Amino acid sequence: MRRLMLLRHAKTENDAPSGRDRDRRLDDRGRKDAAEIGGWIGRHPPFPDAVLVSPAIRAHQTWEIAWAMMKDLAPQPQVELLPELYGADPSQLLQTIRAASATDPQRLMLVGHNPGMHELALALVGSGDTAGRKALADNLPTSGLAILDFAADDWADVAFRRGRLVLFVSPKVLKQTSDD
Repeated sequence: MRRLMLLRHAKTENDAPSGRDRDRRLDDRGRKDAAEIGGWIGRHPPFPDAVLVSPAIRAHQTWEIAWAMMKDLAPQPQVELLPELYGADPSQLLQTIRAASATDPQRLMLVGHNPGMHELALALVGSGDTAGRKALADNLPTSGLAILDFAADDWADVAFRRGRLVLFVSPKVLKQTSDD
């Protein structure tokens, strides 16, 4: 069994001072949402063994803030900044996931960007949480987290439509469920 966690970066400023998209930073809401999703992950093991992060500032900041909220509860995962995650399409992202066979974590997290992350999540899901699938069909919002399980012994065997959506959660979903 392999678990994949797809985390989209948190909300960002519209433009970076440098003018470069890769340099966009989290805004106040983004920092708050990254902390909220990190706290949620910290309260809901199992935790990722390895985390692959886009080198864009917003993705790296999202991971750092999320990790700060879970580090007292979770063991330190292996973290790697991967340039190929920036702007990747679902096929490229799937190749990255399959390459995780080299280090063979049981639980892998990717921190990246739409549209690739949303399209990947949709392409991987073959079964699972019905309400989560419906919500995920609309969007993988900023700070959104899709958790998928694969009945596979090796990351190389992960394929489109083979994942079971365990859960889809975002700060907005967390607010709605805490109001009930």
